[in-house]
Amino acid sequence: MKAEPVNIILNKDFSLDKKFYFISGNEITLIEKIRKLIIERYQKDKGLRLEKIDSLKGFSDEKDLFQDNKIFLIENINGMDEQHLLEAKKNENIYIFVAENSQKIKKIKNIFIKDRDSYLFDCYELSVDSKIKIVNNYLNKNGIEIKENLYWYLVEKLDNRYMFLENSLKKILDLNEKKIILDHLKRLLTTNDSGKEKVFFYLLKKNDEIIKIYRDKILTLADVNEFYYYCKYFCQLIIDCKNEDEYNKNIPKYLFKERGFLINMYKRYNYKKKKMLLKLLRSTEIILRNENNLSLISGLRFLLTIKKITIS
Repeated sequence: MKAEPVNIILNKDFSLDKKFYFISGNEITLIEKIRKLIIERYQKDKGLRLEKIDSLKGFSDEKDLFQDNKIFLIENINGMDEQHLLEAKKNENIYIFVAENSQKIKKIKNIFIKDRDSYLFDCYELSVDSKIKIVNNYLNKNGIEIKENLYWYLVEKLDNRYMFLENSLKKILDLNEKKIILDHLKRLLTTNDSGKEKVFFYLLKKNDEIIKIYRDKILTLADVNEFYYYCKYFCQLIIDCKNEDEYNKNIPKYLFKERGFLINMYKRYNYKKKKMLLKLLRSTEIILRNENNLSLISGLRFLLTIKKITIS
């Protein structure tokens, strides 16, 4: 059955009582947030140990009588069908499946929608209504007052991608102000946020220029994680598009000034380089999941490795 992603974020008592959790969509930061919340809840409430496996297909969890149940994280759903779920239901483990949206997984998603022992979370960019719910929850929980006109300014300016929105709200909390004024919002939601994204467009500059702009714009752990998701978005666009025409159509319209740079980047990539870029994203994701944050040096190393792959 379907479940609303925002509900699990805002409701700490959201009932996680299913066997299977399928997290999909195209908003990678929201996918990551839901995945993390589910795993942390089961680890805290039931003490389940997390184990990552490549695929449920052909997998058998052999354990002795004294071994604890686990929560399995699965990111490869190729070839999976209802029979694999029926087999998995014979044990007491919990299974989380993560897959970015595509036509290939439509049939599999329908299996989870119909299954009573499953939750399907479709993660897309936040609607205005969802942003309002998140903002209201954050302001009320932290006792922060804001005038109505500034409230709507805040809702409008906040990013539609979850992690970027959450990082902006954290910055408001870091001000340690109970009453928010326009100057606070302008300073936090315009200058700072736009600067991080621009760092990626220095990628083909000399290393000392890249390092300088990175150190000027990326100052905190929140900054580096937000910057990572910007980079991942641009990298994933290169990996997913089959040709230059498809890539050109998928470049966001607001990046019209950077279109030439992005197309130049794409032209440098062949199948081999795309595989190297995908491997880099996966290894960085492992660091992010194991340590919850990327360090400032890890973020810079990630950026310079993208450059190395690009110009090789």
